[in-house]
Order: sequence, then structure tokens, then C-alpha cells
Amino acid sequence: MISTTDFKKGKKIQYKGEPFEIIEFQHVKMQQRAPIVRTKLKSLKTGRVLEETFSAGDKFEAPNLEEKTMQFLYTQDDLCYFMDTETFEQLPLTISQLGEAKKFLKEGMTAQILYFKGEPIAVEPPMFVELEVSETEPSFKGDTASGSNKPAKLETGAVIKVPFHIEVGDIIRIDTRTSEYIEKISKK
Repeated sequence: MISTTDFKKGKKIQYKGEPFEIIEFQHVKMQQRAPIVRTKLKSLKTGRVLEETFSAGDKFEAPNLEEKTMQFLYTQDDLCYFMDTETFEQLPLTISQLGEAKKFLKEGMTAQILYFKGEPIAVEPPMFVELEVSETEPSFKGDTASGSNKPAKLETGAVIKVPFHIEVGDIIRIDTRTSEYIEKISKK
């Protein structure tokens, strides 16, 4: 059982018979009342976000999630195909089932597929990925203001903010949890 005191960002709980991930939470102590916990929960099945308030100490079951490591093969029409690395069985998932993970997956990359009651419900890309910059504004001498960033389009189509010294063809490491630039790996 998971208590509201155990809540943290990214923790998964079962609520109303569905698996949810905690996006945000806040413990609130109210004068002369019992404390409450305000949360934002994201459904792992549908992707919708709920705002719920619970009493402090409420308990929830941990969802019975199964994880499988699968390799992303290719995209055809509106389907993305994954292969189980143990059984070589192929699994088609819709782009909507991939959600935010789609913008960080490229062919040949492995990802974790979450199953709930035998049904695939979510895709978790690796925590850090290395992708090539396919489009960005050129950098000019003097563009060295600290903390300044420019948009860059990656080989997968994702657009993130990068420092001014990053150029087209650079390979960069990205944190998939926050969609943030971490470091430059190399120049292609």
C-alpha cells in the first residue's frame, strides 16, 4: 500500500481501478482541520490529467505493472513497431500510446513498455538519449550570454532549447524526463 506520505513525483498508484503517475503533489496543513494532499495525476492508460485532493494518510494500491524491454523498429502510417528483445515478437503501438516518448525514440533504440493487466499502456524511453541536431540557427561570434538558449530541432523531430555553441550535426545528450539539453557529445 502507498500512503499519501510516500507520494513523490513519478510514483505510480492505482486510483479508481486505473494506473496513474503522480505529476505534482502538495501537502497542505489547514488550521483546525486535518491536513490534505493536492495532486495532479496522469493516467497511464489515457494520458489525461486529473487534479485530486486526498486526506493525509489515505492509502492506495501499487498498480500491478509489468515492464518489458523492447527495441523500437520503425514507424509505418500511424503505428510504431517494437520488438520484444527476448521472444522477437513484434508489437504495434499507436503514436498516441507513445505520448511524449515518441519525440526521443529513434530506430534501434530500446525502451521500457509498461503493461497493465496484460495490455500495453505506456512507453518509457531511456533516461538519457543521444540525438543529432538537424536544424538550428547559426551561432555568431559574441553569442556567449550565459543562460541564453536557442531552439534546435533534433533528428526525431523534437524541439528543445540548446546553448548558442550547438550547431547542425552536433550529437547532444538529452534528459528525456525534462526534455533538457545535458551536454554536447561530439560533432558528426
